Amino acid sequence: MLEAIILGIIQGIAEFLPISSSAHLIIFRDIFGIGNSMGDSALAFDLALHLGTVLAIIVFFFKDLWNIFIKGITKGPKDKEGKMLWYIIVATIPAALIGVLFEEIIEDVIRGQYYLIASALILMGIIIYIADKNSKQKKDINSMTMKDAFLIGCSQMFALIPGFSRSGTTIATARVLKLNREDAAKFSFFLSAPVVLGAAVWFVIKRGFSPILDNLSLFITGTLVAFVIGILCISFLLKYLRKNDFKLFMWYRVALGLFVIIYLILK
Repeated sequence: MLEAIILGIIQGIAEFLPISSSAHLIIFRDIFGIGNSMGDSALAFDLALHLGTVLAIIVFFFKDLWNIFIKGITKGPKDKEGKMLWYIIVATIPAALIGVLFEEIIEDVIRGQYYLIASALILMGIIIYIADKNSKQKKDINSMTMKDAFLIGCSQMFALIPGFSRSGTTIATARVLKLNREDAAKFSFFLSAPVVLGAAVWFVIKRGFSPILDNLSLFITGTLVAFVIGILCISFLLKYLRKNDFKLFMWYRVALGLFVIIYLILK
């Protein structure tokens, strides 16, 4: 139960800050030994934690998401809020396709490549900082185009590799497209909901509910902790980005990546 709480806290923080939640869950489980006793249920537990952070997004942005959904259905892409629904759909398709097609490779091969994960942490940390530093803040979320949404969605494909970070890749791409920092993060958060919900449905279709039901109390605990911490981190990041850049996250990612590499060498 304590491990479930710790992993829930890690997920709630790392999902929204651009530091890669999947990499952190793998590192804490496989290197620090926190939660590695879950065995075959580990992937299902990770998915449950992601559902907790999706719930945080839905609650935190409920009014925005409700308006986007209703106006997207009733008024379509001509409405400034309605078009956002179609932008989210278009941006979700690339990662969904790649996720389904390469699911086994990602799960069986890439998730165990710790040097690759550490390198991705370092590389993407630098890319996020450079992309942000060299991009002007010219557009808000209502000024986005369908092309912007599609390009941001394509960047999510890289986030299927642990260490790249879904929020990191989408925010970096949005900044290159000149969205301001706060709205880049906001659109990134919107994109996570359909991707994670789709992954959850796909998991249940393939494996059923037994991995969840066998560890129900742990799953509920981890999900609730990720939800609460996630809401706090959404609020923090949106306020932080109004006045600050991504330098702090870059240095953290570089430090963590180097730590993992050194640990593996000395192990």
